[in-house]
Amino acid sequence: MSGVFKAYDVRGLYPGELDERLALAIGFHFRGILDADDLALGSRVVVSHDMRASSLPLTQALSDGLRAAGLGVVNIGLATTPMNYFAIGHLRTSGGIQVTASHNPARYNGFKFSRRDAVPVSSETGIARLEELVHDHPVEVSPPRAGLEPCDITGAYREHVLRFVRYREPRLRVAVDVANGMATLYRELLDELNIELVPLFFGLDGSFPNHEANPLKPENLRDLQRAVREKSCALGIAFDGDADRAIFVDEKAGVVGADMITALLAGPILARFPGAPIVYDIRSSWATREAILAAGGQPVRERVGHSFMKATMRRIGSPFGGELAGHFYYRENFYADSSMITTIEVLNELRRSGRSLSDVLSPHRRYCGTGEVNFHVEDKEGMIHRLATVFSDGTSDYTDGITIEYPDWWFNVRPSNTEPLLRLVMEARTPGLLAEAKERVLTILGRPEDGDHRS
Repeated sequence: MSGVFKAYDVRGLYPGELDERLALAIGFHFRGILDADDLALGSRVVVSHDMRASSLPLTQALSDGLRAAGLGVVNIGLATTPMNYFAIGHLRTSGGIQVTASHNPARYNGFKFSRRDAVPVSSETGIARLEELVHDHPVEVSPPRAGLEPCDITGAYREHVLRFVRYREPRLRVAVDVANGMATLYRELLDELNIELVPLFFGLDGSFPNHEANPLKPENLRDLQRAVREKSCALGIAFDGDADRAIFVDEKAGVVGADMITALLAGPILARFPGAPIVYDIRSSWATREAILAAGGQPVRERVGHSFMKATMRRIGSPFGGELAGHFYYRENFYADSSMITTIEVLNELRRSGRSLSDVLSPHRRYCGTGEVNFHVEDKEGMIHRLATVFSDGTSDYTDGITIEYPDWWFNVRPSNTEPLLRLVMEARTPGLLAEAKERVLTILGRPEDGDHRS
């Protein structure tokens, strides 16, 4: 994999790395990575896009390529990535493509691909093959062989999401920062949740004039934290650019790790699906596993990345899964991620319990962690081998990179799929032990890098 073809999507600078000609070729060759079962659903593909200035011309070129290859285009227009996933399953199409660069800055754009039933396409399941087809078989403009069908799925999506509402009282004041991204489209949905909305940066603007639409960067949460404090909100919610991720802030303006949300929601979801397996990624706190066990569920660790999470959930029939990056997956949502359903589920739990967010989370916040920290490492495999040697007295696991576990602390180091980076997550039972363990690991890894957190 190289250039704009990544592990989970296509993404690059517009127009220098990704332009209309490439979009046309990707659309034309998308048929080549669909299988017979995909195409048996009628050879139609859902296409939608975000609010970036380059998204419309890329969508047009992509659609031209799809239609020239004989795939009908169901154009749902401006949509969040979760709306694209829903449309694929709801309309029973052969697949779907969302034109978006997610949380990346304005000058980027890209494509997220799905098969039937919103099954993700990754490098292993099609993106590498798509890169080969695009590289080896240039495409010229040709007349369409299939149609273009505009479709409004707003009403159907609204009904689908609102089915998850189980409690509507009491009314809660909630700050929501959409960073001028696609979650702007959720304004009416939010108004139906019986909340007093404190809105931040609603209004679609692909130049992101207020801050980047990446809630994993602490600086992008400061406005939300300020609003929670100044307006005495029950909680705050930050969405990323294409609205498939949500990060929460409690009533004290403290940032809530996504693994804590997985731990919190495991209880009520297992109350509905007793004994079910719950999937969480390898970076998650010990508390996540313990919460699943305490609620009578089966904890299942998985590699980082939505394609791995969703595949495992489908294979074992898991009703729910969560990743540290803020993705949460639901069996009742075609196993796809949904930031809005997660918002509803958190509100459900606060209303059911009658307690504050920090209070309901307090049993799970019993360990100390680093979050995810990046390190520039050219020889990633060699460094992982070195860590395994130095910490050979711990219990090692190679599910994703390397995880070394001791009775009182653990760490995971995994390689970036696209950059010369290793990503570290550590956790310990006490702050002092965390500081001591971190110093030992940093002696080997070196100085941390700044940068955003990506799979």
